Amino acid sequence: MKKNNHPVEGPDGLVYTARLPLSSATLNWLAGLIRGHLKKIRSRWRALPPGRIAALVLAVLRCDQRPGDLAGGNGIHRTTVTRWVREVVGLLAARAWTAPSKRSPARVAGRCCWTAR
Repeated sequence: MKKNNHPVEGPDGLVYTARLPLSSATLNWLAGLIRGHLKKIRSRWRALPPGRIAALVLAVLRCDQRPGDLAGGNGIHRTTVTRWVREVVGLLAARAWTAPSKRSPARVAGRCCWTAR
């Protein structure tokens, strides 16, 4: 089977860097969430470490980067980046669903509502 890992933009492979306006704490938190998920599903390896996966996923979600452009610059396939985005969105959704915080919308709405006396 032939691997087809050529750059998306053409043979010369135009790659550019982007600066994400994110804190390192956000990136480290998401990388830890990914690390925990990989440990839970007993994944032996990924093409990139969890910190780089977190940066790629945040670039797709925050800056609306095309997965194909990011994949070509990092030597992985476009479908791999798309799969990682879906996995991380699922992890974040599961965390939001199971761990309500003090600032959850239901609590904020409950504090702001008038009660009839």
